[in-house]
Amino acid sequence: MSVFTPVTPEQLSIWLKHYRLGTLLRLQGIAAGIENTNYFVDTSDGSYVLTLFEKLTPVELPFYLGLMSHLAQHGIPSPAPATDLQGRLFSELNGKPAALMSRLPGKALTAPAPAHCAEVGAMLAAIHLAGRSYAGSLDNPRGPRWWALAAREVSPFLDAARAALLAAELEFQAQHRREDLPRGAVHADLFRDNVLFTGARIGGVIDFYFAGIDWLLFDVAVTLNDWCVHAGGEIDAPRAEALLAAYHARRPFTQAEHEAWPLMLRAAALRFWLSRLYDFYLPRPGELVHAHDPEHFRRILELRVALADGAPWV
Repeated sequence: MSVFTPVTPEQLSIWLKHYRLGTLLRLQGIAAGIENTNYFVDTSDGSYVLTLFEKLTPVELPFYLGLMSHLAQHGIPSPAPATDLQGRLFSELNGKPAALMSRLPGKALTAPAPAHCAEVGAMLAAIHLAGRSYAGSLDNPRGPRWWALAAREVSPFLDAARAALLAAELEFQAQHRREDLPRGAVHADLFRDNVLFTGARIGGVIDFYFAGIDWLLFDVAVTLNDWCVHAGGEIDAPRAEALLAAYHARRPFTQAEHEAWPLMLRAAALRFWLSRLYDFYLPRPGELVHAHDPEHFRRILELRVALADGAPWV
């Protein structure tokens, strides 16, 4: 469980007086996540998720919380931030910006079938379509600029082969930038643990704290690289085709996106290899923190490089 900032029931009860959400009944740390401190909160009025933001600043938070609120208002099952008595979406708790969200139904899947991947593809397209009318603006915080900064910090920890792979992919991505792809608000982290299923349907999409403005196709590639792969990182064609077809049915891909698809699969693998390297070698102090194995996305990157133009498509 990742709990960087402990909160006691007494501290939360005082903070909750700034809301019209009843009295505190239960406070429980959530056994997931490596970026923020999260708790399940039950009050006499309902069930919520409390998030204390460990990295995001009060300047950045309006984009994320505003996006979730916007999507919820447009029929996307995303967490809806509660407003306090002053109309604010967040305020300080134990020295950190904190927000209280609606708790969504369902549970994450560990072994999705093609039908689940189709649901995810359709939902991702719906998010992208709803995001068109969102006025917030924030470049993807884990985009190419961050890749370069993170690579400089993690490279000293890598052996020669891994350092060469990282340098080569950064150079490849820099030389193949595409400015002709549709852009908009992206989730940018739509992994299996961020989608909650109730039976065969999606009950919630959570954790928008890596969202930003980026290529929509990059978001599709990030999602496919988690939902539609075997344990070794190889793409599972039936699941990939289901996800892509369902997405395409709601928001048809452009010809430019078709051409850029192999590039995006590599970019998505690079982004998560880098972030996992960073969390593994440069962790920040915290209680019970779990960092994912970077090797999984190193293998995925190598496989996507080798795949070239043979990636599944619709």
